[in-house]
Amino acid sequence: MNNQELAREIIKLVGGKENIESMTHCATRLRIEVIDKEKINKEQTEELDKVKGTFFNSGQFQVILGTGLVNKVYAEADKLMDGNSESSKSNQNKPRKKRGNAFQRGIRIFGDVFVPIIPALVATGLFMGLRSLLIQDDILGLIGLSADSIPEQLLTFTQVLTDTAFAFLPVLICWSTFRVFGGSPVLGIVIGLMLVNPALPNAYEVGAGSVDPLVFFNFINVSGYQGSVLPALIAGILGAKLEKFYRTKVPNALDLILVPFLTLLSAIVIALFIIGPIFHGLELLVLQGVTFILELPFGIGGLIYGSFSQLLGIFGVHHIISFLEINMLTQTGWNLLNPIAPGNVAQAGAVLAVAIKARSQKLKQIAYPSSLSAALGITEPAYFGVTLPLVKPFIMAMIGGGVGGFLASIFHLKATGMALTGIPGMLLYLNEQLPLYILVNAVSFSVAFILTYTIGFNKSLEDQYINR
Repeated sequence: MNNQELAREIIKLVGGKENIESMTHCATRLRIEVIDKEKINKEQTEELDKVKGTFFNSGQFQVILGTGLVNKVYAEADKLMDGNSESSKSNQNKPRKKRGNAFQRGIRIFGDVFVPIIPALVATGLFMGLRSLLIQDDILGLIGLSADSIPEQLLTFTQVLTDTAFAFLPVLICWSTFRVFGGSPVLGIVIGLMLVNPALPNAYEVGAGSVDPLVFFNFINVSGYQGSVLPALIAGILGAKLEKFYRTKVPNALDLILVPFLTLLSAIVIALFIIGPIFHGLELLVLQGVTFILELPFGIGGLIYGSFSQLLGIFGVHHIISFLEINMLTQTGWNLLNPIAPGNVAQAGAVLAVAIKARSQKLKQIAYPSSLSAALGITEPAYFGVTLPLVKPFIMAMIGGGVGGFLASIFHLKATGMALTGIPGMLLYLNEQLPLYILVNAVSFSVAFILTYTIGFNKSLEDQYINR
């Protein structure tokens, strides 16, 4: 049975196209929302070739196919559904059903939005790790070369590999959010592109103080959203809901013209002039708070920052930290923030514990590469694919990061640069500090791993994750 035949049989056994409200997929399962559950022939579906099992949860009939195969079968099913698998024509304007309590719905939405973009972030993490080795004089010197020996064209190529996914992360998030909330994904892409438009001051450059934000009405600061997560997610949710609202108000004859126009205009105005200033104000508070924490004695500052610095990227206020790091490097030649933020390797430890202990192949397939990516300094796959949906492993990673930050502060570790963390971060400590840096990260990793394996992850959490 080929993929097209399998897709056709699955559609038939769930009651046909007319019984399908929507169809999506995750890493391993085809997820079908049906109108009448009684029309599903569960036993015959499980007997189909290549089907590894089925179950019904939260209003979804989920067919387990496995990694890779599920994408191919979904593509064939989408063709059979006339390209409307995510929202069948007869049910296109029905509101999204609420199933489970608010927390369960939130976790499910979180996973639905971020799981599809995890592969791109994992790949980017690997690219960044390789590039950091390629441009370091200390590494190249081992083979008689230097960074100046590398052709400019090759450096540009590697920059394309490492920077694209994160420079345009809001695009990926807005696209996925529109898809989940029933909007037009192409409008999500355009809104995401607007958030990182080159006409806007770059968020990292604004955070570093090298450029100024645009100022509207003498008090609203506007800049781009490069690398932002939560602001893009909020903009995507609002945009999708606005589009659905406008479709109920605009006459059919004007729908094609007015709905996209009003959706894009409303979403970008709200994103730039309301969401943006709110998060800019939060960034300033974070800057003041981090400055205060760094001055605390006896390693307390490292403990606090190591524990909570992992939240900065999630809330989209991490850009302002660049200002502090550059200021330190300019004045003293050292970066005190980098060593007290070992949260990346702590995340790697927590996620590896989940990967080893999990029974679900789906969770293992997400967790193992996410752990490697976190160790290389890219934690988004770990955050959004594993630890945040499970909650407890994230807390264990915060504890591991806090212990490592405390030790780094006690040891007075100082980095010679910025940006690199995790394993590539060793390149910032190629002096007598390197053994201590490795020790700090090993402790952070071990604490998070042990806590997650023993008390931070269990069968109940795994079942909630799988059936969300």
